[in-house]
Amino acid sequence: MQPFKQGKVTANGLEFTFLEQGEGPLVLCMHGFPDTARSFRHQLPALAQAGYRAVAPFMRGYAPTAAAANGNYQTAALGQDVLALIEALGAQQAVVIGHDWGSTAASAAALFAPEKVSKLITLALPYGGMGTALLNNWAQQKRSWYIFFFQTALADLAVPLEDFAFIERLWRDWSPGWDFPAEEMRALKQTLAQPGVLAAALGYYRCTMNPERHDPLLAPLQARIGREPIQVPTLNIHGALDGCIGAEFSQNIDALFPAGLTNRVIADGGHFLHQEQPEQVNRLILDFLQGT
Repeated sequence: MQPFKQGKVTANGLEFTFLEQGEGPLVLCMHGFPDTARSFRHQLPALAQAGYRAVAPFMRGYAPTAAAANGNYQTAALGQDVLALIEALGAQQAVVIGHDWGSTAASAAALFAPEKVSKLITLALPYGGMGTALLNNWAQQKRSWYIFFFQTALADLAVPLEDFAFIERLWRDWSPGWDFPAEEMRALKQTLAQPGVLAAALGYYRCTMNPERHDPLLAPLQARIGREPIQVPTLNIHGALDGCIGAEFSQNIDALFPAGLTNRVIADGGHFLHQEQPEQVNRLILDFLQGT
């Protein structure tokens, strides 16, 4: 990976470390699990060349970004992180791109403060698309087995075993056929091995399934997520081979996007589609931003 400028900023009470490249209007790129800001290594240069300031923060809990002192990783808090980052980076408005958990953060930010998000781009996890899938969709229940496993203490022991072999298997299952770069897997494992990072990464899932982990002050915001429409022009990109979240959940969600939804499916892309097929993803992103 080519070197990027690295910076730090305090937002929403946490110190975030970020990678950035370019100058111009802000594009904020939020990563998912199991991943880091490095996952946008192909997008940052393309966005910079197109005249944007592209910034990819390490999400809360992913070192070197600080962990949440209260252990809160609920979606409402993630959305507030995005809005606070926009302000802390000196912008009044930004394009926000999110992958996986970063998509939930980006979507929440667009929902809470559409005036601060000029355009929303979601990768692999569309807003509202999953709906009640974990209740009534057998195929997705099987794909999402890890979410339930992460609720147990066994996950704390099993995930880091044999140099995080669990994580490597997830990447292979979620993006079948992708010959991912060994150096990126090493970097990810090094991040997860740092004190507190694995607990934070699992904490995202534990907050999802256990509302007792939520901040009561965020309850009004949390209640809006998935129920109210997003009033921001949105591009959603999904990989047809995604082994984590079925591409079918990107369909029939237009009613949640009254400002417009552009849906694109990459036939040869899996869950980590922006890393697997960067040229296709970058072209779709730039076309959307440039209105072509």
